[in-house]
Order: sequence, then C-alpha cells, then structure tokens
Amino acid sequence: MSHIAVIGAGQAAATLVAELRKQGFDGNITIFGDEPVPPYQRPPLSKAYLLGDMAMDRLYLRPAEWYAENNITLRLGTRVDGIDTAAKTLLVGDERIAFDQLALTTGSTPRTLPAAIGGDLNGVYTVRTLADIDAIAPHATEGRRILIVGGGYIGLEAAAVCAKRQMQVTLVEAAPRILGRVAAPETADYFRALHQSHRVDIREGIGLARLIGTDGHVTQAELADGTMLDVDLVIVGVGITPNDGLAESAGITLDNGIAVDIKGQTNVPGIWAAGDCASFPYKGKRMRLESVQNAIDQSLTVARNMLGADQDYLPMPWFWSDQYDTKLQIAGLNTGYDNIVTRDSGAGSVSYWYYAGDTLLAVDAMNDPRAYMVGKRLIENGKSPAKEAVGNPETDLKALLK
Repeated sequence: MSHIAVIGAGQAAATLVAELRKQGFDGNITIFGDEPVPPYQRPPLSKAYLLGDMAMDRLYLRPAEWYAENNITLRLGTRVDGIDTAAKTLLVGDERIAFDQLALTTGSTPRTLPAAIGGDLNGVYTVRTLADIDAIAPHATEGRRILIVGGGYIGLEAAAVCAKRQMQVTLVEAAPRILGRVAAPETADYFRALHQSHRVDIREGIGLARLIGTDGHVTQAELADGTMLDVDLVIVGVGITPNDGLAESAGITLDNGIAVDIKGQTNVPGIWAAGDCASFPYKGKRMRLESVQNAIDQSLTVARNMLGADQDYLPMPWFWSDQYDTKLQIAGLNTGYDNIVTRDSGAGSVSYWYYAGDTLLAVDAMNDPRAYMVGKRLIENGKSPAKEAVGNPETDLKALLK
C-alpha cells in the first residue's frame, strides 16, 4: 500500500493530510513532529493563550482522535535524522522507514540572540511553540519588567499582551521605526500611538548591545545608546529562518528555504514542500510567505498534486494581527508600493491602501472589516479603483467591486 510521509506537524501538515483523505487517498499517512502534541494553531499562542483566555486543547487544529479515526499515524516527539532520496527512506533513530511520496512541512525557527551578548541567559525567550509560551507565562505577571527586542508583529503582539497583564513593557527596535520591513509609515504610526496609549515604552533606532545576568538569569539590558535597563525577562522577536537543514543534507535544492516549483514539488520527484519552509515562484521572482494563509493554501495544492491534480499554486495573501482591541487585517503584498491612500471610516476604523502607480497592491485595515474584505476581493480580481474614490469616506466601498 502506498505510503505518504509528512515531516513537520504544524498547520501545513494538518491541512495537507486532511486534504489527502478528502481527495480519496486511502494509503498510509504518517506525520513526524518534533513536539509532543498534535498540530496546533500558532497565532493564538502569543495572544489568547498567553493571556490565559484559551485552553490548550482549543489550540489543536483537530482533536487527537481524528488522526486515528482517519488512519493517520502521528509520530510525535520524534525527530527525523535523515532522508535518503534514492532509496526513498527516512532515518528515524535506528529505523529506516520507506515512503512513496514525502511532504516537507518543517516550518521555521525564531532567530535568537548570540550567547556573546547574553542570549543564552535564563529569562530570555522566543515566541514560537507551545513550550515557549508555557515557559513565559508564569513570569509574565503584574509589575514585572519586560524587554521586547524587535518591533515587528510578533514583538508588538507580545507587548500588547504583556501590557494587558500590567507589566512594565519596553520595546526596542534597531531600525528607524517599528514595522519597517512589513508596513507603511502610516500603519507604524497607528500602532506606535496605540502602544504608547497603553504605556508601552517604544524606542526606535536603538538596538540592544548586550544582556547582563546574575547567577545565570537576565537582570539588565544595555542598549546601543548606553542606556541601562533593569529587566526581569526578555522576549526576542527578530524574525524566523526556514527549517531547511534536513532538506539540504538530503541534496534537495534550497533558495531562501526549500525551493519548490509552482506545483509545490522540489527538485527531487515525489518530494514536496509547503508552508514557512518553502520558497516558490511568484511574478517572476522567488518568495517565501510566513503566514497561516500560505500554510493552508499551499498545502491544499500540494496534497492535490501528490494525487495527480497538476494544479499551480497562486497565492492570495492575507494576514492578521490582534493588539489590544484593535484587529489589523491585511490583504495582498505591499512590495513595490509608491503611494498610500488613507481611508478614515470613522468610529476608530481606518485603512491604508497601497498603490504602485495606479495599481492596488495591498490594504491594511484597522477595525475595518469592510475595507479589508472589499480590498481583498479587488486585489484577487485584479481591479484597482481610483485613489480619489478609495480615500473619500463617502464612497460606498461595495460599489467599487462592480
């Protein structure tokens, strides 16, 4: 009987195996995951779960019993040590496990601070796994002093949760402003003001020089400008790197992650990749998307193609971020924008529309689901409304779809 193996047990893996069964694949499926728990949602970790508003079992993408009911073997807490592409086997400890097709959904790993500047001290955390949050939560208590390194969405979301827990929050961003790589200055201004209204101390253009510890635990941080801060714990949110080492050691081509074609297949026939770990062709370039949308949609395409569908993966990117009572929804990719149109819908709802010339690329919508939904549909349909119409609050957004 045919055997499909999946390495990695996150959103991409869970989506892929469910689609295989939905499409009628009745062979053997095995998921290998480093963590000891079934595939779970990551976005709520740094928000509802850290706040204590979500129980662990609600994180699971599917109940553990679902896998058994669908004849899917979960090998949790299990590390795959190697892939023999010629023999089509996996090396797992002393075992050699044969496969007919293989999906790499290995995800990504947070960047950490070098040990030379104190990154290995106790009390220094990253935000990626259930274990990370379980380690942070007991220390994220009222009055404690936390330093957050990095002003991207992960850092800002962590800052919001810690501020809600009545902690003393300082966030440092070495770049000139927060969200410098991912959002327009207007969006950065919005979130800077939001965090400052919740007493978060945001310091931009100032990097971290080093962390200082006592008895192995972080107690102080020295910033690049010489400022010394007393800290009880540190969260590092300075980006992630794709988990592509296993693929590399197997001779699979890499290019900012595991390189796949438009179908999701690597350079080795029968070996596929999806999610954070995979880079794919898009508009003449190669890109890697770190999002739930990409993990889901790319995995659906790969699952179908493993069964012979021959579909192209055409991403329709969307993202979101929850901070305090603000829900940011993002549609599209803003790469290459040269103009921002602001639409103030009133009552605390605002959206920023990214254009390259007259072409709409993306929308950032804060507490404005209508702007997000209309913008998303416009982008997906290749339509670009006049900037004047978008910026006029009297314009009926739905009329732009006609």
